[in-house]
Amino acid sequence: MAAIKKNRYAAIIEKIFFSKYAKGSEEITFEREDLKRAAKALHIMLPKNLGDVIYSIRYRTELPSRILKTQPKGKEWIIEGRGRALYCFRLVTENRIFPNDQLAAIKVPDATPEIVFSYALSDEQALLAKVRYNRLLDIFLGMATYSLQSHLRTTVRDLGQVEIDEIYVGIDKRGAQYVLPVQAKGGADQLSVVQAKQDIACCQEKFPNLECRAISAQFIATDLIALFELALDEGMVKIVEEKHYRLVPGDQITTEDLQKYARR
Repeated sequence: MAAIKKNRYAAIIEKIFFSKYAKGSEEITFEREDLKRAAKALHIMLPKNLGDVIYSIRYRTELPSRILKTQPKGKEWIIEGRGRALYCFRLVTENRIFPNDQLAAIKVPDATPEIVFSYALSDEQALLAKVRYNRLLDIFLGMATYSLQSHLRTTVRDLGQVEIDEIYVGIDKRGAQYVLPVQAKGGADQLSVVQAKQDIACCQEKFPNLECRAISAQFIATDLIALFELALDEGMVKIVEEKHYRLVPGDQITTEDLQKYARR
């Protein structure tokens, strides 16, 4: 069923793109009604939630291969929101966030309740639960953090509807307060720089008095989590810091491990 949905969504997006694309194009605007027109032309039944088509392509899957073939070297197409029910294919400099497989992992005693992990409905939900119960943001950022809301769905000026996987607030030892949007990716899903940009834009608009520090989390393995702090630098999403945390039973953290961490 998931593969059918993916192929259906890809066909709709491909139809919209090539109905408006011309060689040399760097921006292609379209509207939500174009989804209905493309589906009708292709004899495809649309989901009730039209936004799921855009969300899936923007954050969960690659663009169709025919679209990818139009990308010049070093460039890639992204889909941006341009306001309520408006979107844009935009050609940007290639920008990828991948875990560094050469980075040493830090062992953390696994405090995830077994019942929570047993009943988590998706990799993303399991990842968010592990980050929350093991207080990985506190460890990563060196401050006290508190989950404010999961799956915050709202609208942002000039972007339209956005969804943040989970949003935290935090306070450091100086009393400075922060808003911390968290993007979570499990399985084969790739961290999205588009999502990171919209998370930052949303927090800057909704929490103007708090400093925004954008966080991305990704499963490397079921017990190994990569955390990134991301920031915008001249329009590009850049990695400020990356750490890998391995969740283990407490008795698997040795004296040698503790001495090694103290020296770092």
